[in-house]
This record gives sequence, C-alpha cells and structure tokens, in this order.
Amino acid sequence: MKNIAVFASGNGSNFQAIIDAVQDGSLTASINLLVCDKPNAYAVERAKAAGIEYFAFTAKDFSDKQAYETEILAKLAEYKIDLVVLAGYMRLIGPTLLSAYEGRIINIHPSLLPAFPGKDAMGQALRAKVKVSGVTVHYVDAGMDSGPIIAQETVDLTENETIETLQEKIHRVEHQLYPAVIQMLVSKSREEVKNG
Repeated sequence: MKNIAVFASGNGSNFQAIIDAVQDGSLTASINLLVCDKPNAYAVERAKAAGIEYFAFTAKDFSDKQAYETEILAKLAEYKIDLVVLAGYMRLIGPTLLSAYEGRIINIHPSLLPAFPGKDAMGQALRAKVKVSGVTVHYVDAGMDSGPIIAQETVDLTENETIETLQEKIHRVEHQLYPAVIQMLVSKSREEVKNG
C-alpha cells in the first residue's frame, strides 16, 4: 500500500474527502502525514480526529523556504511517503521538495487549467463571465499551476452564479475527483512496480 502525505493550509475539506475515501475503502492508500503551514488551520483538527500524524509549522520561524522544506523532507522520509497530495496548500513548492519528489507531487485547482491559475480562480472565472469552469488535478512543477494535467472535470455556471454557489459546485466535484485520481495513481504505480 502506498503512503501519502496531504499538504493543506486551511479548512481541509479535500483532506477530509481523502480521509473518507480511505475509510470507505474506495482509496487503497495510507494517509501517513498532514503537512500544514498554519498551525491553527482546521485541517489540523481533521488530522487529530482521524488519528493522522501532522507536522504544522509557521514559515516565518524558518530563515527561508529551503529551511522549512528541508524539515518537511525529513518528515516525508520518516513517514515513508510515496506521493505528496496538495489540498489547498497555499505555498509554491520549492526546488528542495520538487527535486526529491519529482513526478510524485499532485495538486487540485478550482478551474480548467490553463485558464485561471493562481489565487482566486473562482473569482477570476466569475469576473470573466465564463459559462463553464471546473476542476483540474495536475502534477506540480516549478511554475504556478503549470504542471502536466492528469484529470479535469467541468462545472457549468448559471447566469446568477455567486462565489458561494460556485464554490459549492466546485467542492462537490473536487471531493469525488481527487480521491479517484489518487486511487488511479497509487494503483498504477503498484502495477508498474509489479510489472517492472
């Protein structure tokens, strides 16, 4: 079974969806670690409630990104992490983690990339008055939401769409799509190992 670490900065609703998928057996992976850059984030409470180990840190306690990513890397090694899953982690991943986990870090983004990368993707979609947006799961590279796309699902916007209604639609899709993509990746890599 593959070991995953989830990185989150806030409420952690995608983290919860992944926990639920593991608990109901639709995701055959072990969540060994939560990494959170906001010690008071609700995601930490979700980890505690599920009995998942967590590493919560404050970036400004470290001299630079390399310093805290080195610390994170040590935790990933300690918990034997195979796949890093970003779920609302609001920091760009730096070279320290990217080089150690190349091709093994994924992210979920609330738009159909390459449209609306970066922060406030849903607000960007509303301001652009698009009729369709959606969700993208992609590999992480050095850019902002620019890595190779793994899966996408669309969400239709209505005439009177608000940020709240769009958020609800996007979350509904994310909470189904992300665990399914993670399952695909952990089974695929297991097959590759078996056939290798």
